[in-house]
Amino acid sequence: MKRLWTPAWILRHVALVVLVTGFLALGWWQISRAASGNTLSWAYAVEWPIFAGFVVFVWWREVRHTLRGPRAGSPSTTAPDPSGAASPGPATPTVRRPVRVTRVPATPADGADDADLAAYNRYLTWLNDNPGARPGDYPG
Repeated sequence: MKRLWTPAWILRHVALVVLVTGFLALGWWQISRAASGNTLSWAYAVEWPIFAGFVVFVWWREVRHTLRGPRAGSPSTTAPDPSGAASPGPATPTVRRPVRVTRVPATPADGADDADLAAYNRYLTWLNDNPGARPGDYPG
């Protein structure tokens, strides 16, 4: 239960109380407006308590998730290695250098040049060289 009394959890508990109280108060306010003759307020009178219920649902789900999860700082619960070697802990993300891949231009399987492909590539090259131009401006 000590996991639920950290500063982050205290903030969550306070947010729960503030939101649920506020949503139920807004629902009560809409009921009083609906009783005065505002028919649209009946929908809002039902909606605000649903919002309050959703906040309670999310809070309860997070509490259960925290209580069921492994404790922070506890050793991993994996079985020891039979060889006696120390097993590595959980994998931590690392930043690595990017992989450079050399690109080889694709050639047709039979070795012959495709005239349509060459024309399309010239068109794309022209579009790249003229960034403000529209496709209809292509002179080819």
